[in-house]
Amino acid sequence: MTFLQVALNGDRRHEAVPKSAEAIGREALASIRAGAHSVHVHAFDAAGRETLNAAECDAVVTAIRESCPGVPISLTTSATIIADPAARLAAVRGWTVLPDLVTANQGEDGITELCQWFLAKGVGIEAGLLSPDDARNFVASPIRAHCRRVLIEPLNPDPATALRDAEDMEAIVIAAGITLPQVHHGYDGSCWAVNRRALTRGHGIRTGLEDVAVLPDGTPTRSNGQLVEAARRMIAEVKGR
Repeated sequence: MTFLQVALNGDRRHEAVPKSAEAIGREALASIRAGAHSVHVHAFDAAGRETLNAAECDAVVTAIRESCPGVPISLTTSATIIADPAARLAAVRGWTVLPDLVTANQGEDGITELCQWFLAKGVGIEAGLLSPDDARNFVASPIRAHCRRVLIEPLNPDPATALRDAEDMEAIVIAAGITLPQVHHGYDGSCWAVNRRALTRGHGIRTGLEDVAVLPDGTPTRSNGQLVEAARRMIAEVKGR
């Protein structure tokens, strides 16, 4: 079974992006019914801003667990939300309803200490690699052997550049003898190309409104569920070759 994660929201301007805990719970259920195996999510405050505050993060995890019992939940810890490493660590230490996993971008300041805190709490780590430099940082990291999976996440929306970066990151990780499962995705114009390449390499993929707002044929999407359905069709197509 090819692993498929849905990235429900993030700071994207799209009318279907869920931001309240209740809307996120509903969207998670629709995405799981469409065929996703795991949910990646960001929490938002009352003003619609991304947050790592305990109240909002606890509410989001609770809402997804109530709507999708047993579905693994991955919560962001991105430094784009709180840049200061000490302040970010203090914020997540306030969480009382812990997710199953967190995404931890390996190029960020303070990421090792953040990962170590979560690991001590029994929370799994998805190691986010946004560039070849991030991949090299991860290979040298003391937490590499304790992660659940590697996320290959080239940021460039240009497909050719993103595919090159995904190939480089994958090669760095494999050359280091790291055999963790890999999940790949791009952003905007590169999303579906990166996903297709990953499937031909036997990796998992991610899709959702955090990453892309169009279907593989360029048609605007209506929802996360529609993106998941498109990803499932791509998986079936690549496997059927």
